[in-house]
Order: sequence, then C-alpha cells, then structure tokens
Amino acid sequence: MFIPTIIDLEASGFGKGSYPIEVGFITANQDISCSLIKPAESWTSWNIEAEKVHGIKRELLNTKGISIYEIATWLNETFKGDVIYTDAWMNDMCWLGRLYDEAEISQTFKLESILKLLSDEERECWSQTHEIIINESNLKRHRASTDAKIIQETYLRLKSINIKI
Repeated sequence: MFIPTIIDLEASGFGKGSYPIEVGFITANQDISCSLIKPAESWTSWNIEAEKVHGIKRELLNTKGISIYEIATWLNETFKGDVIYTDAWMNDMCWLGRLYDEAEISQTFKLESILKLLSDEERECWSQTHEIIINESNLKRHRASTDAKIIQETYLRLKSINIKI
C-alpha cells in the first residue's frame, strides 16, 4: 500500500498576515521530524487564539526557532522532487509560499491535498476517522509533527478499511 509523506504547519494566526511558526512531517517509512521557525522581523501578526490551539509562545520562536532560510533549505533537501501531502492544502501552500518568498529560494517539492488520494467514499469518512484517530492516540499536543502523524494514520486507516471491504 502507498504510504504518503505528510507535512503540517502551525501558524501565527488563521488569516491574512499569518505566517508559519512550526513545520513537522512524517515520511513513508515513519520518520518524524519537526522544527520551530524563527519569524522574520517583518512578520509581526500574532493571534492569541491560534496560540491557544498550538501552545507555542512567540518568545519561544525567537529563542529556539531555526532561521527561515535554514528551514526552507532543509525541506528542499529532504523532499527534492517529491510530492508531499497535507490535509490543509490551501493554508499550508500559503504558509510555505510565505516561507520560501522570505528565504528567497524556490521550493523544490510539490504540495498536494491528501484528499486527492482518497475515493469519494473515503473522503466522506475522513472527518469521522480523523476524530477517532485523535481520540485513540491520546496525544495532548496540537503540534505539527503530531498532526502529520495523525493525518497519515487517518489515511492508512481509511485505506485499510477500504481494502477489507
């Protein structure tokens, strides 16, 4: 069975002016990685409601975050020429675009929606299955690498259910 590499981003907010603050992924062979992103000086938008969701303080980004250029280079080296999947394509595409624009380098991998890999029936079951996986995992953190793992597990569960039918 095909196992997609999944990427997830946490952000400073939910809309205009928001920017990526953490990137995490899980590969097809279950390698997990995550990094905080140090914001550019011009990235000042901060939404306290978003902070309540991901639990990342802005101060932590400034002390522990990795530079935008290093993050963009790391992702490019890790995924060069690959297709990486996300469950929030529009948001993640915008945040990655902002990251790569700020780094002034081109993204070398393609981002696609995980939904493109699902049948209509599987798409209809996505939200319910996703919630089941979240509840079963008992994970407390809403963070990028944890979310990527949950997204991948949701996909695998849907595919295994489909295979058994």
